[in-house]
Amino acid sequence: MSRTMTVSDSIVVAADPGTLWKAIADPTQMPRWSPENTAALDSEPRPLPVGASFRGKNTRRFLRWQTRCWVTASDPGRAFEFRVSRWGVIRPIVPVQIARWRYDFEPVPGGTKVTETWVDGRTRWPDWTARVFDWFATFGLTFAEFQRDNIATTLKALQADYAKQPTS
Repeated sequence: MSRTMTVSDSIVVAADPGTLWKAIADPTQMPRWSPENTAALDSEPRPLPVGASFRGKNTRRFLRWQTRCWVTASDPGRAFEFRVSRWGVIRPIVPVQIARWRYDFEPVPGGTKVTETWVDGRTRWPDWTARVFDWFATFGLTFAEFQRDNIATTLKALQADYAKQPTS
């Protein structure tokens, strides 16, 4: 059985696409919404342009790690995407294609439809190796199942955050 390599979900947020793109394209804002990301470092200027990189700090239960990410799309009001290509406990020094994250912004009545997509970067891993690794790294889930929950949590938090903000 092959594994799921892409997970995506959408939600409508009560803000315009440019405002949401500007927030997402500033990775230092992600800890406000993400259940796993605790900080983004080394990222100037913000919002980030294509080619920029940043270091992400992450936590999952008792696990702590860092990643190095490179921005691959940064289209104001439309899309922001980055690939995660380095990993490490103290510093992200191990080159490994982990994932690609993408955020698309579409104006709709009531705000913006935000779509968050995760693409598994471990394309060269045999399925059985990924399943064993995933079971340990996610405490019993596949990464697709795990990221489906993370995406839903992030999008709901983003929606709630902008529901609290005054509109102009």
